[in-house]
Amino acid sequence: MAPTVAWRGPIDNDQLSRLHAEGFGTRVFDWDWATQLERHSLGWVTAHEGERLVGFVNVAWDGGVHAFLLDTLVAADRRRGGLGRRLVERAAEGARAAACEWLHVDWDDDHLTAFYLDACGFVPTKAGLIPL
Repeated sequence: MAPTVAWRGPIDNDQLSRLHAEGFGTRVFDWDWATQLERHSLGWVTAHEGERLVGFVNVAWDGGVHAFLLDTLVAADRRRGGLGRRLVERAAEGARAAACEWLHVDWDDDHLTAFYLDACGFVPTKAGLIPL
């Protein structure tokens, strides 16, 4: 069954915390994702297979024309099948519909370069970062 991809799809805090931990190799945090996303995000994209959350990306924004991808996640057993690209495409559609003109993303793992540049169509830019 192909996952259902949705803009502002339903959020189950526990499922998203587990997917986040799997994707980033961290412990499972006890976060109220649903409230955090509603308060601070332009939107988000979910991918579900039945009731199971298998993909997610958060779309933060500056309240104007810039949107930012955060926490692009695909369940380990669903990677390399195009789901991540579908999540990013739907995120771009949502940001475009909100009149955003730019969609930004950054990554620090070299293995993600081909995904973002080749599969998703981002172009490289110069950026800076201060670790806090």
